[in-house]
Amino acid sequence: MPRSRIPCAVPILALALTGLAATAQAGEADVLAATLEAAGDGTWRVTATVRHADTGWDHYADAFEVLAPDGTVLGTRILVHPHVEEQPFTRSLSGLVLPDGIATITVRARDSVHGTGGAAVTLTVPR
Repeated sequence: MPRSRIPCAVPILALALTGLAATAQAGEADVLAATLEAAGDGTWRVTATVRHADTGWDHYADAFEVLAPDGTVLGTRILVHPHVEEQPFTRSLSGLVLPDGIATITVRARDSVHGTGGAAVTLTVPR
């Protein structure tokens, strides 16, 4: 009687589906809170608290961006490693130049699988 290969495929398929489920559960990165501070040299510092169910190097919050009202990216803070054990986490971006006339900025996070799309925070620029 020939040996069936199906039983061997079932555990492999189950393992693959488990990996997909873990990636899907991580979802998009969210900005929970943000602050904007003027620096003495005419630049600004944005501090963002980000939450994302980082699973490791394959799926993690990899940046946050500061946007003008028209969607122009004014600055990006690259997050160089996963924060699996540190959630939520807070990081800053200094030296940000805000063009004259901008009354608000939006801070959004990005992850390595979904890109942008999670919760964002809009701040009023104190002038």
